[in-house]
Amino acid sequence: MMASATDLASGKDHRQENFPVASVLLKPAHRAPIMAFYRFARAADDIADSPAAAPDAKLALLGAMRRGLAGEGAEPHALALHAVLAARGLDPVHAHDLLDAFERDVTVNRYPDWDALIDYCRVSAMPVGRYVLDVHGEDRATWPASDALCAALQVINHLQDCAKDYRSIDRVYLPLDELAAQGARVEDLAAPAATPALRATIAALAARTQALLAQSAPFAGMIRDRRLAAEVAIIQRLAESLTARLLTRDPLSERVHHGKLEAAWLAATAGLGSLLGARR
Repeated sequence: MMASATDLASGKDHRQENFPVASVLLKPAHRAPIMAFYRFARAADDIADSPAAAPDAKLALLGAMRRGLAGEGAEPHALALHAVLAARGLDPVHAHDLLDAFERDVTVNRYPDWDALIDYCRVSAMPVGRYVLDVHGEDRATWPASDALCAALQVINHLQDCAKDYRSIDRVYLPLDELAAQGARVEDLAAPAATPALRATIAALAARTQALLAQSAPFAGMIRDRRLAAEVAIIQRLAESLTARLLTRDPLSERVHHGKLEAAWLAATAGLGSLLGARR
């Protein structure tokens, strides 16, 4: 009997993500539709990443989620999101893009170059920011800045988790041409600490991520909703801090993630700065 999405659930929730998800900064009316989108994405991500199901079974479950977006079948997360989209008059395209990404995760485990990685981010990360902006009724002129920030967040996660992804699911998001250019090998990800060549690869990719964050730096100031702008400012600050760490720290052997107090301090200063700036 084929496993269900519930059988493959990782147990991870929004409180364990590296960046804020529908924080209390946002208006309550906006948090519920964002959480419906998050639960949908978490369920699909758990399917794609599960070591307990065969690729064909994963694709079948993701297909069921796609049907649920149209109000068909019985997949609860997709049906819940379908109801939210219908009630709010929101386009399901962002959810379909995410399913494209998770289907790619089932069938693709290496990325040849930076452009291929960013194309993956186009369906795996950028739709999240676009959906949040649509929920808030923001101008779609903000999309390019949002896309840059979301791509940066995705790459940061890939760099932090590069060893775990390789060891647990044999998936490598570090572009193969960048590894080769630095003299690194995919197999280096299995070591307890990064080789100098792998460290150079991670640092080079962190530098490219800093360029994305430079593109997204004006994003918070472009958002009309002050509470969303504050959350975006917090995410930008956390991302800049993590990227700076990845330039010098080894994610195979050193802590990169923020501690709770450190994250809270960065969030408080960035959020307050955004709110005060909006009042001027």
